[in-house]
Amino acid sequence: MEKLEFDNVISYWDTKVKKLCPKERIKEIIDEYILKNNTCALATGTNDYIRCTPIEYIYDKKKFYMFSEGGHKFIGLKTNDNVSLAIYDKYDGFNNLSSLQIQGKARIIPFDDKEYLYACELRHLSLDALKKLPHQLILICVEPSKIDALFTKFKSEGYDSRQEYIFGE
Repeated sequence: MEKLEFDNVISYWDTKVKKLCPKERIKEIIDEYILKNNTCALATGTNDYIRCTPIEYIYDKKKFYMFSEGGHKFIGLKTNDNVSLAIYDKYDGFNNLSSLQIQGKARIIPFDDKEYLYACELRHLSLDALKKLPHQLILICVEPSKIDALFTKFKSEGYDSRQEYIFGE
């Protein structure tokens, strides 16, 4: 593909005329969907290394918390805090779309931090039980900056099925 063709393809959603949904309604639908689910695909990367890991999450106060034993996702997290999450349902046709693409910043919460304890409480994990494990669970916190939401529900309410939610706007 030529550079110009790539630019046209990349900008497809950006240049499309949209029937925008009110921001409060977008957030309501997004939050409902995030809380209905508990697993995402976490994409991390650095230089030419990219990793996408299925992982369980807890969502609270606009933050995703993920406990991990370790693994190759930390190759990217070591030098790059930019991450992407995807939460989605099995494709069942254009009349039943449900998915989120989330961009954000990740940080590792230290074991002795009160936020670590808070996430343990959310996840119903005993800190005493965690201390008995052969190795410490690592807590990843992702604070989203932007969510692209694709829901048939938007279309049924008279809006485009794809909506964007930017945090802090």
